[in-house]
Formats: sequence, structure tokens, C-alpha cells
Amino acid sequence: MRIQELRELRDATPFRPFSIHLADGRAIPVIHRDFVIFSPSGRTVIVYQRDDSFDIVDVMPVTSLQVKRPNGRASSKR
Repeated sequence: MRIQELRELRDATPFRPFSIHLADGRAIPVIHRDFVIFSPSGRTVIVYQRDDSFDIVDVMPVTSLQVKRPNGRASSKR
């Protein structure tokens, strides 16, 4: 996965929540653009949740991005 695809989703107007799917089967929800921080190198992303928990994600094993459509359905971006 390219870091640019994640940046485009974070910066989209209007923002739509999305999930980051990893090779190990986990899915990490991104509920707001302010909850995502990119490392200067673009190699890692930190994703925060409402309870201040967070995941540090290596972008390389990201397999897909799942975006909620305005009607609540999910669509995948590979």
C-alpha cells in the first residue's frame, strides 16, 4: 500500500471513516481525520481511538482500505 492513498483518504472532503486492513487479518478503524498521524518518512502511521488507545502501523503490510459510503455501506480500495 502506498502512503499517498492513506493521505488522500485522511484529507478527503467530506471525510468518510475508513478501516485499514492488515496482512495479519486485523482491521483498524479510522474514525476522524485528526486521529491519524504520519511519520515523516511515510513508513508508519499512528491511529488513535476515542479512548486514547492507539496502533502504530507499518504501511507495508496494509492489504486494503475500506471506506464507508455515505449510505453506510462499505467499499474497498485495494
